[in-house]
Amino acid sequence: METSTISFSSPSPSPSPPPPAGPTDLEAVQLRRLSDNLERLLDPAFLNCADAEIALAAAGAVVGVHRCILAARSNFFLGHFSSLPAPAASEKPRLELAELVPGGKHIGRDALVAVLGYLYTGRLKPPPHEAAVCVDDACDHEACRPAIDFVVESTYAASGFQIPELVSLFQRRLSDFVNIALDEDVVPIVRVASTCQLPELLSQCIQRVAFSTLDSRYLEKEFPVDTYSKIKEIRLSTFPDESDNVIQDPDHEKRVKNIHKALDCDDIDLVGMLLKESPVTLDDALAIHYAAAYCEPKVLADLLTLDSANVNLKNNSGYTPLHIACMRREPDIIVSLVEKGASVLETTPNGRDALTICKRLTKERDCNRKLEKGQERSKAYLCIDILEREIKRKSVAMDLMSLEESIATPLLVDNFHMRLINLENRVAFARIFFPSEAKLVMRIAQADSTEEFAGIKNFSKPKEVDLNETPTMQNRRLRERLDALTKTVELGRRYFPLCSDVLDKFLNEESTDPIFLETGTPEDQQIKRMRFSELKEDVRKAFTKDKAAVAAMASSASSASSPRYEGKGRQAYRKTKPVHRT
Repeated sequence: METSTISFSSPSPSPSPPPPAGPTDLEAVQLRRLSDNLERLLDPAFLNCADAEIALAAAGAVVGVHRCILAARSNFFLGHFSSLPAPAASEKPRLELAELVPGGKHIGRDALVAVLGYLYTGRLKPPPHEAAVCVDDACDHEACRPAIDFVVESTYAASGFQIPELVSLFQRRLSDFVNIALDEDVVPIVRVASTCQLPELLSQCIQRVAFSTLDSRYLEKEFPVDTYSKIKEIRLSTFPDESDNVIQDPDHEKRVKNIHKALDCDDIDLVGMLLKESPVTLDDALAIHYAAAYCEPKVLADLLTLDSANVNLKNNSGYTPLHIACMRREPDIIVSLVEKGASVLETTPNGRDALTICKRLTKERDCNRKLEKGQERSKAYLCIDILEREIKRKSVAMDLMSLEESIATPLLVDNFHMRLINLENRVAFARIFFPSEAKLVMRIAQADSTEEFAGIKNFSKPKEVDLNETPTMQNRRLRERLDALTKTVELGRRYFPLCSDVLDKFLNEESTDPIFLETGTPEDQQIKRMRFSELKEDVRKAFTKDKAAVAAMASSASSASSPRYEGKGRQAYRKTKPVHRT
């Protein structure tokens, strides 16, 4: 392949005519214009003139390409297209990316188009923002998983298409990621370094993973044998006494591996037999973690019925099964764990909860893209939605619990009682000033079916103490009364706003308390009673205005239909009324 200068460029409209320049500048402008024009060929919206297709591992996803351009720019494609049999006139050669290059099944559309764009134009465009940025607003996006995945996928493509200058560029970028990424986000870098035979990068990754807290069983499952052996060797030499690195009980370890093998075969019956025949439990084998990472959702759901496993148990890395399921982004598994009692609030050693893990793994495009009719949401989106709903549900439940606790807590019980007393006083005054309306609103709010608070000081008699009532029963009774009175006041504000405003002022004055009216000298009492009467009159006037406003609204609504039309309606009804024969 011809050597090209790598440059990062953003999409730009057709360039304007350049100013007068020398031959060298003119040549550069012409090359850039040619590059821009060739870049448009990869845009399916421009002109569908591709004569071949590259199919991605994702079902139905293809990228149209032009054999003449790729063959002229890449020895890899030249040799590949030359070896293909001549297609029929109406057929396009179809290349399966998973079979075309090592690691091809991991390459997404954005990375493939970026590398193909380099072959077309000689320039490397930066990744689309929505494809290399996660949906976590608290992330700085320097080394979040979408950014890493884009470079990893691009490395697979560049290595497979034999573009050494791109491989070198991506290798340097991945090396930077290894130093700042989370432990588990280094795992895909290890895979690409091993697959694409990048020894320097692989050595750096092995050192980073060996000194991480990632579980040994997880590493053994994820990495090639030779890579895991090197990591294990470093751990044994550096941390010889770590229980994760030394097999203290070979029989126990063998039983654990047998359970994992049974899970690999989806054989829950065998798992049950192994649990009965040995002292090893699901928790000892971290079986729920293993199933959350590698098994089908139905297998995990069946596994949860076998034994009373702790779904919030943390492995040696400090991860619960729900954390593992979020890394996998499988909504069915997340639902099974949550329904079994997995906590969405548990955090990893670095402070991430399940929702944060999901958001850091999810591209912005997966959550914000517009869906065509009948198109399903991505699994990543569903996982985030499930966790957000569960967190909201937990928050509401905790608020209710804290409210009940606050009622029973001596330090806060007075605040609750004061709220209840204020509402009782307000409703009591409303019943004095306009009994019929107050009674109606209380019936709508079902306040008349709850028991009046005995602690009220003004308008109720002391209540006899029920010795059989437990604190929980009392809290529930008081809460029901508070809710009913609150709804009563809200309905009153909706239908009688003026009266409610005046009633607010009325209740804020100390002279509205009947006990206060009986204190002081006779002259003071006389002044207080006069002020009390004035406030009562203000409330009555406001109430009259509210009723007049309601009546006016009802009158304007009824004038829309005249008696003439009502009569026609009744006549029409009589004409169409069926006759019942006996």
